[in-house]
Amino acid sequence: MPDSPQLSIVIPAHDEVEALPPLVAEIAASLGPLVEFEIVIVDDGSADGTWTWLRSAAEPRLRGLRHARRAGQSAALLTGIRAARAGLVATMDGDGQNDPADLPRLLAAWPAQGAGLVAGLRMRRFDPWRKRLASAVANGVRRCVLGDGAADSGAGLKLFRRSDYLALPEFDHMHRFLPALFLRAGLPVGFVAIGHRPRRTGRSHYGTLDRLGVGLTDLLGVLWLKRRTLPVQPPETTDAE
Repeated sequence: MPDSPQLSIVIPAHDEVEALPPLVAEIAASLGPLVEFEIVIVDDGSADGTWTWLRSAAEPRLRGLRHARRAGQSAALLTGIRAARAGLVATMDGDGQNDPADLPRLLAAWPAQGAGLVAGLRMRRFDPWRKRLASAVANGVRRCVLGDGAADSGAGLKLFRRSDYLALPEFDHMHRFLPALFLRAGLPVGFVAIGHRPRRTGRSHYGTLDRLGVGLTDLLGVLWLKRRTLPVQPPETTDAE
């Protein structure tokens, strides 16, 4: 494992033991020639052997962390990002629906933007129609209320500086509002078209009704944060030059 990787890939996982081995292999194949990286997988209270696999996995660039009880995707991401060794962090889902071949595309977009958030924009979704409909409604309402310009804030594939992420306000489900939170912090947000793959193993951990119900509460909270942002300006100083 590199002592000072250039990139940390952080993956939250809950009962994804079948999806993780091929996903890790794909990440290594996609990034191996390009950048020194580490993979940080956070087992969020899995009951399917995920932790056993993490402890025995042969990939030397893989690090495993574990929550004894399920804390949710945002908490798992935060745990992994806090533990990341690189200054630049990419996140992706643990179910294999994000394609690691898209990671180089996010990295290629990073120098042009230089800071803030580069987020994946799923051009075609391989999800059940109810989930696609719920996401379309949620994205439309969120974009209208928050003005974040994000056609798709739910894609797990994102790239940002670790320090910028850790400076954001922390709350449950914050991962659904990252474009708005980065814009609130005065940081640019860009989007890169990415693929999306059918789920090959396991099942989704989100239902349509719970996603919409919790999302409305979160949306109002983020709107409150946005309206209460302090207008910080560079101060004048009496310090000698």
